[in-house]
Amino acid sequence: MIIKRAVVLLNMGGPSNLFEVETFLKNMFYDEHILRIKSRFLRKLVGSFIVNKRLSQAQDNYKKIGGKSPITPLTFALIEKLAQKRQDLIFTYAMRYTPPYAEMVAKDLQENGVEELLLFSLYPQYSTTTTLSSIKDFKQSMHHLNFSPQTKEIVRFYDHPLFLRCIQKRISEALKDRDPKDYVLIFSAHGLPQSIIQQGDPYQKECQHHVEILKDFLHQEGMDFEDVLLSYQSRLGPMKWIEPFTEDVVKTMKGKKVLIYPLAFTIDNSETHYELDIELRQTAQESGVAEFLVCACPNESDEFVELILNLVEGELPCDIKR
Repeated sequence: MIIKRAVVLLNMGGPSNLFEVETFLKNMFYDEHILRIKSRFLRKLVGSFIVNKRLSQAQDNYKKIGGKSPITPLTFALIEKLAQKRQDLIFTYAMRYTPPYAEMVAKDLQENGVEELLLFSLYPQYSTTTTLSSIKDFKQSMHHLNFSPQTKEIVRFYDHPLFLRCIQKRISEALKDRDPKDYVLIFSAHGLPQSIIQQGDPYQKECQHHVEILKDFLHQEGMDFEDVLLSYQSRLGPMKWIEPFTEDVVKTMKGKKVLIYPLAFTIDNSETHYELDIELRQTAQESGVAEFLVCACPNESDEFVELILNLVEGELPCDIKR
């Protein structure tokens, strides 16, 4: 059977070894959606300065989580599970800053005669820095290849009931038999410079909305916490970033039990494994936090597979009986 329809999962990527850390950083800081400098020459100049300043520390951080990001093997495992469920579709993935790059994936789909394509952003909330950057990159690659299948996009899904269920399951797994009422639940989202939000990026509003509907959902599921908070991690440089900062919030939690959920990610990466589970854990210990738990992302879980298939079926109906 020739399969002419495909789903491409889009994400940021992450280094598969220590040598690739430099490539990852360069591609990220050369991105016009990340470093908002109109001049390509100046953007690369400033980007190179940032990379040179951060490279050694970034490599040291990756050494602490095994010398690579977990994002690629976890994404591959997700693709395999999806492919087993929907054999009438090609499932693949493209990363923004590390292989497999968009052009590599688009060329492979073109050579396989794909006629219908669904670009699926793995970022639950929409941002110009993530969702738009990935989708624009893939479409530019298609244009370069003169590859023009019928194309649809899924650009956000944070409020989908099945995604709320995914998060609730990860929280339950982290808590095990513990009582939620004993914990402060902190939804930690990747931060953005305030200037990007002021330019109209909807990310912060969508994070806030996401937390509000999660509060209601968890309450309906009988999961009531001492408190539920939203904060932002990963700030960089002297510019003003959206607040409150996760690190600062954790520092106020002396004597309390804290549970962290990485709100903006669906696949674990260096920011969950290092920034939250190592760096922030150390901050918690130094601040006298009584207990500190970090939830896993949905990753290749059955619940996340179900969500993706549900969204895909709405855009690319199934041709075969299951």
